[in-house]
Amino acid sequence: MTFLYQKLIIIIAFSLLLYNVSFGQAESNTEIISNIAEELAAEDNDPEAAALYLEYLNDLIENPVKINLRDENDLSRLFFLSDFQVKSLADYIRRTGNVVSIYEIASVPGFDQHTVEMMSPFISLKENDAGSSDSLSVRNTLLTNLILKPGEKDTSYLGSPLKILAKYSIAAGRFSAGLTTEKDAGEKFFTGSPPFPEFLSAYTSYSGKGVIRKIILGDFSLRFGAGTSINTAMRTGIQLTAPGFMTIRDNLRPYTSTDENNFFRGAAADLAVKNAEVILFYSRNRIDATPVLSSDSVISSIMSIYKSGLHNTSSLLLKKDLLTETVYGMSLSYNFRFMRVGANWSETLLSIPLQRNADDPESIHDFEGNKNRLLSINYNTVSGRIMIYGEMTVNNFRYPAFVNGVTLKPSDRLSVNVLWRKYSNGFTAFNGSGPGNSSSSANEEGIAGNFSFEAAKHLFISAGYDITHYPWLKYRCSFPSMSRKGGIVLRYLPTEKLNFEFTYDYRYSMINNQKASGIAGIEGSESRTFKWLFRYAPDENSAFTTRISYKAAYPSGSRGMLLLQDVYYRFGRVPVTLWFRYCLFSTESWDSRLYTYENDLLYSFSIPALSGEGSRSYIMVKWDIGHFGEMRIKYSLTGITEKSGIESFNDEVKLQFRIWF
Repeated sequence: MTFLYQKLIIIIAFSLLLYNVSFGQAESNTEIISNIAEELAAEDNDPEAAALYLEYLNDLIENPVKINLRDENDLSRLFFLSDFQVKSLADYIRRTGNVVSIYEIASVPGFDQHTVEMMSPFISLKENDAGSSDSLSVRNTLLTNLILKPGEKDTSYLGSPLKILAKYSIAAGRFSAGLTTEKDAGEKFFTGSPPFPEFLSAYTSYSGKGVIRKIILGDFSLRFGAGTSINTAMRTGIQLTAPGFMTIRDNLRPYTSTDENNFFRGAAADLAVKNAEVILFYSRNRIDATPVLSSDSVISSIMSIYKSGLHNTSSLLLKKDLLTETVYGMSLSYNFRFMRVGANWSETLLSIPLQRNADDPESIHDFEGNKNRLLSINYNTVSGRIMIYGEMTVNNFRYPAFVNGVTLKPSDRLSVNVLWRKYSNGFTAFNGSGPGNSSSSANEEGIAGNFSFEAAKHLFISAGYDITHYPWLKYRCSFPSMSRKGGIVLRYLPTEKLNFEFTYDYRYSMINNQKASGIAGIEGSESRTFKWLFRYAPDENSAFTTRISYKAAYPSGSRGMLLLQDVYYRFGRVPVTLWFRYCLFSTESWDSRLYTYENDLLYSFSIPALSGEGSRSYIMVKWDIGHFGEMRIKYSLTGITEKSGIESFNDEVKLQFRIWF
């Protein structure tokens, strides 16, 4: 790690210099969004889930939750809160009247100072205002992102290396509509006959207060209960040290993301009468798939569903929109005095049947055919300081999935959660994603627990542990196996200006040992990661963060270290905001790679995996154009030092325009 130690003195001196600069009392909304997204995404085995977190958080910024309306459905838009916290806050407001200060929420059972600070940018204490849903004013928003990596050139790509994203939305009163289009790097912008943008998504929506709560025509995302049967909204992974642990919620919303396969296209309605609610939906969507060809080159079946959404080569373009997926179903729920119960049914029809690989033992339990039926029952009950919840789902009346959990609040300073789940080997939900560690939500049984404790004034401790068993084979594991993961976070917030944080993360899993020929042996893969963070923000216009990370991986014995400095500064006399990072890293192999979340454009994200010896830096500038728009530009540079001593560099340019009127 000579490269890191040689330059360590430079970044330390730079950090000490920053201490003498005048900084803000609180970070901007963008900084808070980034911090929450990193905390929530850090535990998730799908890094791209951060894109959904960012989108949900940005939507909350533009349309904050009016907590004094006491509407639990609206409070549930604060997705990082647990069901216990949502119900506790609603009951508190009904009992004591309107909240007059956000810091009053810290006294509500289930809340603390840290959670309140996370909520603050996304809530409003007003019951109504000029921008309410009853207003007849029309609001338009247009956003365009352009991303280019100048040093990357691949002649095999079909299109330009430019990545393009465009979003347009219009809202008037209770009506809204939107359109999203995207082209990934290397793809053609227009494909097909007639030519359409590579990805195009649109919707129209109506939101009401009476019997009709919501109607959506076009593209939408949907979640029933715990998500084991239907969940194209936010994934419910096992987040051991995140604020919210588990929820049982129905969620229907317009689709505005860029995942090209995991959404519904058709119509959906959310209806409610007193304590009863029903959601109906129908979808017919073209998705990507890998075909199996017969001897005469006719598609006989589908080998797998292709999920990455990239179509930048001729072979990948052949997978585009190959399969028609028809999905329809309904959800019924009823709120009793102390319990909410729900029942869900859905059916999925595939235009071409799926065929499992008979030569691969790992796929013995995989779904085969073209029809999948899902039935599900869920419940959620709160009694005093205890919440119990669960869901049972079965597909094709053969393969079950179970989720059960409990949240305890024995004191105002302590919250405890326990979650047990079991997914049978053959359980299949094409549009489902329940709580678990595997993206397929199958072949898994485990128990997880965590707690959050305010140990002293300004000192918060969060910790959790998860044990998972896999009764059948899985990727890189040719035998039944198990995994363990745990984590602890210590936060010390002595003032609004200072934030000290220590994080310890532990991972263990069983994988194949391929050192000898023949049948693979069993090997344990283990890693321990330590992170120290110091954030200083003495005024609202500036802040800086210093972070040190260290990782040790076994059995390779590889070590990795990272040191970075973040600076945030908003100029007072000109409408310009600046983000800057300088990062040094040194890892002995890919096993000890380190991840860091970066501030980025709206509706974009970056969590680079840093490996080898080098540096990573970026600068991003935002210019507010009056009261009707903004422009952002980000330039990032990664330098890697080869064993020969030669440095190679990769850079990236991102540009964003956003206007509203």
